[in-house]
Amino acid sequence: MLEPFISCYKGILVAGVDEVGRGPLAGDVVTAAVILDPDKPIIGLDDSKKLSEKKRDLLFELIIDNALSWSIARCSVEEIDSLNILQASLLAMKRAVESLDVQPEHVLVDGNKIPQWDYNAEAVIKGDSRVAAIGAASILAKVTRDREMIAYDKEYPGYGFAKHKGYPTQQHRDAIKLLGITEIHRKSYGPVDAIIKQQRLL
Repeated sequence: MLEPFISCYKGILVAGVDEVGRGPLAGDVVTAAVILDPDKPIIGLDDSKKLSEKKRDLLFELIIDNALSWSIARCSVEEIDSLNILQASLLAMKRAVESLDVQPEHVLVDGNKIPQWDYNAEAVIKGDSRVAAIGAASILAKVTRDREMIAYDKEYPGYGFAKHKGYPTQQHRDAIKLLGITEIHRKSYGPVDAIIKQQRLL
């Protein structure tokens, strides 16, 4: 069983990878991969969902400045609608790891599935709260995606993206019923698809 927040694993270069944004009705799914530097430990890493926004922002900068290597990748709304969210998430994880400027010898993936790739890897259930590198990846991915949704709030006023980050809250559902869908909405998702079908009947 893995120790909480291990940063070294069997003496080899290990990357942690995680995704953010499977559940939202809008926006890309964002992933990150991180190889931590054992000589530059980062205190306070945890599952990004358990941290305050202020703490995540602080750790984001520490990870960028101190990790041995890091990368951020994504799959677009169009890719999500084409592939389905699971396959899009796995593809985005693959892109994140392949984009690392230092390539890992082993990859620890949050969750219970591993992308199709040639890396030695293993899935770690609740890895973002058990493995330091995965926790770091979850922070990079969440801060990146949250900032993008805040920017979309200005581009698409009235939807509340800055508040709910695209997740299917009642506010968001009411907004798409009133205002319609945008270019960043996932058309394959039930509540969005229902609005599209409704509009076709008008």
